[in-house]
Amino acid sequence: MTSTRNVRDHLSTLWDELADFDPTQAEEARNHLLGGISKLIGARNAAWVGAVRLGEPQLGDPVKGWRPRAIRQLHPSQGTEELGREQARLLEAGHVDDSTIANVAGTGRHRASLLSELVPEGWFEGDYYRAFYLGAGYRDAIWAGVPINEDAESYFGFYRGLDQEPFGAVEKEIVDQALRGLRWFHRRQFLGEGVGVASAPLTPLERRVLSHLLQGRADREIAAALGQSDHTTREYVKRLFRKYGVSSRTALMALWLGHANP
Repeated sequence: MTSTRNVRDHLSTLWDELADFDPTQAEEARNHLLGGISKLIGARNAAWVGAVRLGEPQLGDPVKGWRPRAIRQLHPSQGTEELGREQARLLEAGHVDDSTIANVAGTGRHRASLLSELVPEGWFEGDYYRAFYLGAGYRDAIWAGVPINEDAESYFGFYRGLDQEPFGAVEKEIVDQALRGLRWFHRRQFLGEGVGVASAPLTPLERRVLSHLLQGRADREIAAALGQSDHTTREYVKRLFRKYGVSSRTALMALWLGHANP
């Protein structure tokens, strides 16, 4: 087992490496963090979920208005992505699993939990576990929640395969430590996806245009890089400004550098 000192050294190196990613590399930085933590705890796959609270919760809503707005996997596959979309569809329809309810109950504070700590007795014999864990090839998980503000939270899931032992307290503590003290990173994930800070999540093409904007490229350069007309690119730039509630490239960059509140 990795010693406590070695874990600290690995985490310090991982945090330093994260700082080397520039603002245009939110996705790359996220995958680097997920991969680094997965290696430390022996996880087969990992996921990041950007969730927001949509206004005042409706009566009887077990997750108090919280909804996922972006789900990204470290090692995506067609099967696991389809299962993720089905999970989101069920939640939107009001069919909420006990594990999700328990995760949301902790909103507002940094936390990490073993899957077994989130669910009631007998849950592992139920349909949800069979469909969305065993069906994806996962035996166990650790879930962590990180508040961004009162209406936005990051969720991190780490999974072990069917041929692996369940996670334990040591792995949970590593996940908890790894995700603390990275407020700038968590905020940048939401900026990069347009979740919680934009009026609507960004499309894949909008994310590509945003990346070029943050690198200081002119509209004509972006158009050439993406194979668009100048007019189309200008429309995408205007759309991004509207979504982020800014009126200039300078104001957009200020969001990323932490000089303005989203």
